[in-house]
Amino acid sequence: MIEWDADQIALRQGLAELDEALSAGHVEQDAEGAFSAAKWKLISDTGILGLPFDERYGGLGQDLLTTMYVLEGLGQGCRDGGLSFSVTTSLCSVGVPLDRFGSAALKERFLPRICSGEAIGAHAITEPQGGSDALTMQTRAERAGDHFVLTGGKTFVSNAPVADLFMIYAKTRPEGGPLGVTAFLVEKDTPGLAVGNPIHKMGLRTSPLSEVFLDDCRVPATQVVGRVGGGFLVLDHVMKREILYSFIVNTGEMQHRLERCVEYARSRTAFGSPIGSFQSVANKIVDMKVGVETARKFLYDAGVKVQRGEAATVDIAMAKLLTSRANLQSSLDAVQIFGGNGYMAEYGLEKEVRNAVAGPIYSGSNEIQYNRIAALLGL
Repeated sequence: MIEWDADQIALRQGLAELDEALSAGHVEQDAEGAFSAAKWKLISDTGILGLPFDERYGGLGQDLLTTMYVLEGLGQGCRDGGLSFSVTTSLCSVGVPLDRFGSAALKERFLPRICSGEAIGAHAITEPQGGSDALTMQTRAERAGDHFVLTGGKTFVSNAPVADLFMIYAKTRPEGGPLGVTAFLVEKDTPGLAVGNPIHKMGLRTSPLSEVFLDDCRVPATQVVGRVGGGFLVLDHVMKREILYSFIVNTGEMQHRLERCVEYARSRTAFGSPIGSFQSVANKIVDMKVGVETARKFLYDAGVKVQRGEAATVDIAMAKLLTSRANLQSSLDAVQIFGGNGYMAEYGLEKEVRNAVAGPIYSGSNEIQYNRIAALLGL
């Protein structure tokens, strides 16, 4: 069990002071599918967008585990799940790969903008015909002097409608397999880059999503992140942290949901007794407790391995499977415990179900995680 020190606790408690402001109007904003620039400004002012990045770029210089700990607090305190998702997306999509693989010039130019929240990041990986099979991507990048010309399109790009910086993965060697993909940092106003209209979705509605189109989009070769042909190394580094950061937020959400259900089960009566005295209700709450504690343990244990530089592919895959499933089941159980009230939008619980449905799909679908674990078992 990790014991957090006073500085780490203070970071998380400082963020908690904004819980009410970050959660304000979350039900209404979800119904509208509206991204809140005002809330993004609040988030930016906290400094959490710079948590894992060096102070020279305006970051807070925190390690991976501390970053996870503070982000868990965001999930526990902020009821706007879409906002939290946009935070981890921006942090992971551009900040993380730029910090690890970017040139000194790229870091100096762009990383301070990510840390401050002035720039919102998005990563463009998935394509309509490929889904989770990134090797089938059709987006091409051809060398043209000191530029690359990108042609193609991406879909399901979270943050795209509000993004300033895109990490775009494209094939520089069509027949190169994993060694044929390159990561490019592209600014939103680059000629040839167009962002589609926001796509209406089931959940996480305050985190906007759209397609991105590339039509002879000329990107300076200096904006390659990592090396040419090294895009999958970049993506692997990003996805490990994306799972750790986004799903630790879910554990915070699960913890809040658990506490809310315990309080409701103690105060709500039926047939003359608190509903928590009924085994059918109590068992659901116990399952919620087991789910959040198991998910938290697996995520932090995986984080410890990543921070030590140890192999953690199976650990991260298992953590993703466990957390996404536990979060979805927890959300469904909460609706059942609250009964008719849980089904009503004003309680915010049905929204949490819709948000949780996305967990088994994004950051590498659960089916992909099963395949990774099976392959490493020699199956």
